[in-house]
Amino acid sequence: MKAWTLLTLAALCGAVGVTGAGGAASGATEPAGGATLAETRMVLDKWIETQQVIARERKDWQQGKETLASRLDLARKEAATIEEKIKQAEAASAIVAKQRETMEAENAKLKRSVERLAVAVTRMEGQIRKVFPTLPDPIQAKLKPLYERIPADAATTRVSAAERFQNVLGILSEAIKANTEIPVVFEVRNLVGGKPAEVRVLYVGLGQAYYLSAAGQAGIGRPSTNGWTWEASDGIARDVQKAIEIQEGKRPPAFVGLPVVLQ
Repeated sequence: MKAWTLLTLAALCGAVGVTGAGGAASGATEPAGGATLAETRMVLDKWIETQQVIARERKDWQQGKETLASRLDLARKEAATIEEKIKQAEAASAIVAKQRETMEAENAKLKRSVERLAVAVTRMEGQIRKVFPTLPDPIQAKLKPLYERIPADAATTRVSAAERFQNVLGILSEAIKANTEIPVVFEVRNLVGGKPAEVRVLYVGLGQAYYLSAAGQAGIGRPSTNGWTWEASDGIARDVQKAIEIQEGKRPPAFVGLPVVLQ
């Protein structure tokens, strides 16, 4: 390109020189068909201007090309980043789906367990209703708050199976504990003749009891489906007295024979 430009400039300059020399020799205008000096200069100016425009356009195009290449490279990098994020999101989505599937399976398993627990609790609550009247009066009084929490209708209650199970466990735990104890408590009993009197009652677990009044009247109590039944038995008054005093720490431990009925 540079060689072609130099040759063109040389040719134009030669033409201008020849024209100038001829004009000076003849002192007249050029022959017809020849270019004047002014026209040649005009052509040269136009040519230079054209070359400048071409150079400027070439420079602008090169800068634009570099800018476009830079933008294209940035777009490729952004596309690669987005593609990587998409892959990460897909991987995370797969993990979440797997976790959700696991949780749904665990939830279904838990639901089945709760249903089985509800059936078991309902059965145990029914058994407690049958057993509760056979408990000694002091134990019934102690367990009354828990017993009253048992729903009247298991099918419509809003209390969860877990809460009901905890309640049943509380009742059973207290009943088991009472069955291992031999407490002495004060109660009012109807003695012979139907006259009420305060007596000391010695409970042997949940299956047997003996009472003794201040007047020396004694009796035996046993559980039944309708509650405890009591019968007078003054013949065991001394043994009951001895057993009560041993339990209260007023006598040293010793064997005491008392009538027992096992059911």
